Amino acid sequence: MNEAPGVAVANPPIATDVSWGRPDRRRTLQLALAALWFLDAVLQLQPFMFTRSFGQLMLGPTARGNPGAIAHSITDISRSIGHHSVGANTVFVLVQFLIAFGIAYRPTVRLALAGSVVWSLMVWWLGEGLGGGLAGTASPLTGAPGAVVLYAVLAVLLWPTDRGPTEAPFTAARPVGIRAAKVVWFAIWATMAAVGLFGSPTRHPSNLLSGMGAGEPGWLAALNHHAADLVAGRGPMVAVIVGLVLVGVALGVFLPAVPARALVAVAVVVGLAVWVVGEDFGTIFSRSATDPNSGPLLVLLAVAYWPIRHAAPGPVAAG
Repeated sequence: MNEAPGVAVANPPIATDVSWGRPDRRRTLQLALAALWFLDAVLQLQPFMFTRSFGQLMLGPTARGNPGAIAHSITDISRSIGHHSVGANTVFVLVQFLIAFGIAYRPTVRLALAGSVVWSLMVWWLGEGLGGGLAGTASPLTGAPGAVVLYAVLAVLLWPTDRGPTEAPFTAARPVGIRAAKVVWFAIWATMAAVGLFGSPTRHPSNLLSGMGAGEPGWLAALNHHAADLVAGRGPMVAVIVGLVLVGVALGVFLPAVPARALVAVAVVVGLAVWVVGEDFGTIFSRSATDPNSGPLLVLLAVAYWPIRHAAPGPVAAG
C-alpha cells in the first residue's frame, strides 16, 4: 500500500518479554551457595588431594577423641580413600561440581539442594569428625560446629518453596516458617557460644592461633602470631567475651527489626573475623584446603536472616 506523502507512520510496538525479572534475594543467595560449592570443587582439584596423604593425614586425624563408633567409621573411610585416592577424589570433585551447577540451574535446584544436604552430612561425619564437637577440639574461633553442616542448613533455609508467610521478615523464614527459622538461628549461634564458653581450645586461644601459621604465607603467619600474642594469658577473658557476643547474636533474631538488624550485622563481622584470624581464609593459601571453611557460610547465613523492608511487588523471578 502506498503511503501518503508527508504523513508520519508510527513504528509498530515492539514485543517485550516481561516474564523475566532480576533474581530475588533467595535466588541470589542460592547462587552464592552454588559459587561456594564450585570453589570447593576447584580446591578439591589440587594435586595433594589425589595422593594417599589426603585420606591418611587430613581425614584420619579427625577420628581422634571421638566416640568409638564414630572414630572407627572415620578411620575406615580414611584408609579406603587413601588406598583409592585418585578415584575417590575424582568422585568428590564431580559430586561438588554437580551440586554447584545443579543449584545454579533453576530446573534442578531442588534436586541439587537435596543432594547437598545428604553429601554435607556425610562429609561432616566422615570428613570433619562432626566438627570436633564430641572430641573436645571444637572452637568458634576456628569454625565450630563445622563448615560442612552449614551447607546443609543453608540448603534447607534456601529451599525454593514458600511455607512461611508470603512477606516473611527475612529470607530464611520463607521455606520453613518464622518460628522454625528463628530456632535454627538460635541453635547454631547458641551452640557456638557454648563451645566458646566451655570448650578448652577457646580458653587457650594463643596456642590455637599460633598453630594456624604453618604452611601459610609470611604475612598471614605474622597475623596469626600477632593475634596469638594479643590474647596470650587472657584465655578465660577471651572465652567470656566470645561467648557473650555469640549469645547476643543468637538472641538477636527474636528482637524487633532495628536491633535485630544490628546483631545480624555483628554476625557478619564475626563470620569475617573468624574467617580471617581463626581460619586463615580457610587455609586456601596453604594448598591443602578442601573448602573455604565456615566464615563465608556464616556471612551467607546472616544475610539470609537480614530483616527485609517489603516494597511494592514488581517483576521478580522467585527462587
